[in-house]
Amino acid sequence: MHVVVNAAMSADGKLSSRRREQVAISGPDDFDRMDTLRVESDAIVVGVGTVLADDPSLTADGGTNPLRVVADSRARTPTDARILDDRADTVVFVSESASDERIGKLRDAGGKVVVAGDERVSLETAFSDLESRGVEQVMVEGGGELIFSLFADGLVDELRLYVGSLIIGGRDAPTLADGEGFVARGEFPPLELTTVERIDDGVLLRYSVSSFEKS
Repeated sequence: MHVVVNAAMSADGKLSSRRREQVAISGPDDFDRMDTLRVESDAIVVGVGTVLADDPSLTADGGTNPLRVVADSRARTPTDARILDDRADTVVFVSESASDERIGKLRDAGGKVVVAGDERVSLETAFSDLESRGVEQVMVEGGGELIFSLFADGLVDELRLYVGSLIIGGRDAPTLADGEGFVARGEFPPLELTTVERIDDGVLLRYSVSSFEKS
């Protein structure tokens, strides 16, 4: 299974402002590129923080909508979230720490709830489940906590990063890879820059991370 992390960040590395509200970082040409990637993917994965902050639908304009996936340890996805509408199937991975009541409500709202992990969602277990469903390409759209965890688990094959021409600032603003952070140089997942492309008023950087030894 090929896992592509796709993100847009400001020139100072922020995904949004300290208020964690959605910020338009790229433009129409990059939106078209992202939509094409969605159509080419079998599943789109986000963390529950992205669902709570942006309420994305994760559907594509044209073509078949991919499977929508949420990593949501405590089943906090709102039952009226757009990701649970009937435009595409949705799998919500939760942990055993999620309450039966919340799980039941998500299932009633149309989500396919899968328990994967004890206190937190085991991403390795979740991605193995997706692979068993026939998923060959996964597009990860954020947020920073999920992206860090995927890198930490060695589950990322490719990073497509749009860098926009703006400064957002703020020590509390989310970055591409939040979470605990890596400490030692040997822990840093190595990236190989493969292409650079100017799009709108920014650049798209494509990195291969296939050389990173997956756990």
